[in-house]
Amino acid sequence: MTKITVPSRRDFLKTSGVAAGAALAGTLVVPTGVFAKGDDTIKIGLIGCGGRGTGAADQALSTTGQVKLVAVADAFEDQAQKAVAGLKAQHGDRVDVKSDNVFVGFDAYKQAIDSGIDLIVIATSPGFRPIHFEYAVQQGKNIFMEKPVATDGPGIRRVMAANQEAKKKNLKVAVGLQRHHQAGYIETIKRIHDGALGGIDNGEIELIRVYWNGTTPWVRQRRPGQTEMEYQMRNWYFFTWLCGDHIVEQHIHNLDVANWIKNAHPVSARGIGGRTLRNGPDHGQIFDHHYVEYTYADGTKMASQCRHWDRSKGDVSEHVHGIKGYCDVSGYRMQLRDGTVWSQRRRGERNAYQVEHDDFFLAIRNNEPYNEADNGASSTMTAILGRMATYSGEEVTWDQGINSDLDLHPAIYDFKADPEVLWPDPTVRPVRGSDGQYPIAKPGFTRAF
Repeated sequence: MTKITVPSRRDFLKTSGVAAGAALAGTLVVPTGVFAKGDDTIKIGLIGCGGRGTGAADQALSTTGQVKLVAVADAFEDQAQKAVAGLKAQHGDRVDVKSDNVFVGFDAYKQAIDSGIDLIVIATSPGFRPIHFEYAVQQGKNIFMEKPVATDGPGIRRVMAANQEAKKKNLKVAVGLQRHHQAGYIETIKRIHDGALGGIDNGEIELIRVYWNGTTPWVRQRRPGQTEMEYQMRNWYFFTWLCGDHIVEQHIHNLDVANWIKNAHPVSARGIGGRTLRNGPDHGQIFDHHYVEYTYADGTKMASQCRHWDRSKGDVSEHVHGIKGYCDVSGYRMQLRDGTVWSQRRRGERNAYQVEHDDFFLAIRNNEPYNEADNGASSTMTAILGRMATYSGEEVTWDQGINSDLDLHPAIYDFKADPEVLWPDPTVRPVRGSDGQYPIAKPGFTRAF
């Protein structure tokens, strides 16, 4: 197997539309569906009609210019119909989804992508994103893809390979890591990059701390008559092949900020994790807490903490300690050792979820190079690396993680097939035991990569 390495954030900045600007536009082949005029209608399709999918579609429909939602796809018809009704109530004529453009089932994503759209919003459970992204690129569509972009190493490699084709086709690709479009984060991290705390790549950034400590999310109990595949997909947050565990699904935001600060990804990870408070059969496979120590190439450490514990201190934030002082990144505040204090108010700051779509659609209409998929893959892989370390109890290197052949996904997608058929490899098969519990990772026993 050929080894690959996801480009660093510095490489990403060199090749993204944000840094490259319109100067590259004349050197690339522009496919059908890339708009250069502000009065063209951009036709949107939506894959994945849950809360985040409808939220992303709402933001896409709230951008400036002519835009219409014309197709939706979901594994479940009730989800698809609910999304169309809700978005229609919000946006009126901007939602023009005919009944024969409501697609349902495992192949619905292909039907939506092939329905004459210009842009596809991919917001399914994360485990499906690599195959959906891959097909959208093949069909030459502009893409908004939610984070995380995969749940294992093989999925990351699929996204990276497909993105090389997306760049060749000059497709615009956005990934839902909205802090990159949030004014306070942009200004704060610019100051760090300008050396306010010390050099970012020579060991003068001594420690980064990142947190996503929150409460237990929704739980969907098993319904009579559900097959194993349907139950897991309805309760997707609690299955590693679908969600990646909450270190991947949620904590990715904070890990992404750390990589942004360092202009790099970590080279190794080691950590601990487990299930302390959330142990029921409906809690599937995932841990309720992770602690990971990441190491960057220059020796900088990142302390990463995430947990789902009710009635415990919540914290979603990022912090940097350098030789010149300290920065609360999420609070937009610096305290330097020379006594200087800098801060920026949050009041009046635009919603970053909307800004990321505004920026994306502007790039489409102006035909400016715009691609966030490499960065999305790098930050997703950082989170997966942490999960590999906590699940196995091993120190895992970046190259081991990204080149792993540990594929968590079913061999086929079928609502009625037995789990033994879906997952021929018993070591990754998410099947309940006689006690009703799903297999849970055991450090020291679970395979690392």
